[in-house]
Amino acid sequence: MRRLAAVVLTGVFTGAVVSGCATEESPGDPLQVAATLEPARPAVSPARSGEVPGAVAPVGRASSVAVAGGRVAVAVTDPPSVVLFPLDAPSSSPPVTVALPGPAERLVVAGEAVEAVVPAGAVVTVRPDGSSSSREVAGGPVDVLSVGGRTLVAQREARRVAVGDHAVTGISSPDRLVAAGDRVVVLDRPRSAVFDLDPSADRPGAGLRAGDGATNAVSDRFGRVFVVDTRGGELMAFSADPVLMRLRYPLPGAPYGMAYDADRDLLWVTLTERNEVVGFDVSGAEPVERHRHATVRQPDSVAVDPGSGRVFVASGDGQGLQVIG
Repeated sequence: MRRLAAVVLTGVFTGAVVSGCATEESPGDPLQVAATLEPARPAVSPARSGEVPGAVAPVGRASSVAVAGGRVAVAVTDPPSVVLFPLDAPSSSPPVTVALPGPAERLVVAGEAVEAVVPAGAVVTVRPDGSSSSREVAGGPVDVLSVGGRTLVAQREARRVAVGDHAVTGISSPDRLVAAGDRVVVLDRPRSAVFDLDPSADRPGAGLRAGDGATNAVSDRFGRVFVVDTRGGELMAFSADPVLMRLRYPLPGAPYGMAYDADRDLLWVTLTERNEVVGFDVSGAEPVERHRHATVRQPDSVAVDPGSGRVFVASGDGQGLQVIG
């Protein structure tokens, strides 16, 4: 497998660090070094030619995919819904479709169920049997996270992270929430920055630049937070409390979707510019490429089954759900 040179940073890092009290947008914002606050998006994938490995189940344009409760859940944008496939035979058994009040930005595993986060104003819990319940959430919800017995909701329009009746303010665009132990790291896509967040505080902690166009983040069992820079073509790793950059690894191809297999210490990243998914061994200080597969066109999201290690890639262009392994 091809290996690319990585820069591993231990205790020393590059980028601007600011306290949470200086996170509002302003000409003097040290985290805002790009010419625009337009968030990075997945690259438009080229047309596919030839076969892809694994089986492909038909499904509409997908915005997210997750594995929970013996099901593979795919959030579909038109019509807004969650499609539940049997985990053991997603390409050969009929799925169950659960309607949503609007397109879901993200699916989050919540025990045996998944929570569909709908920016139009709801978080919908979808259970393996196809039953569902919905709760209204104001402020443009885009992500949810349970940590330390508390539920956090990232509210993009309200520019805050709700923690029950409490709110952490001071982040212009809380787009992703990632747990790192009992701490939380928040990804701000327009700024391409990450922030340390204490759920009991009023404001976020330190912030750090994360490349030129960070889009997604996941954590591993070692407490590291991996972030992809879609514009800059990089994989980065951060620690929390305080937030420090530990790794910068070149990853060309517009990396976007991410999933982590804790049983195998494999980090899966989709490359939308190349219609590929790459699996990295992240058990050491430097990522080591172990797998690389061709995918369906526009592989915007990926999930992994921790039991079998099978990988599920969902197409944002309506080209189906690919099962690898």
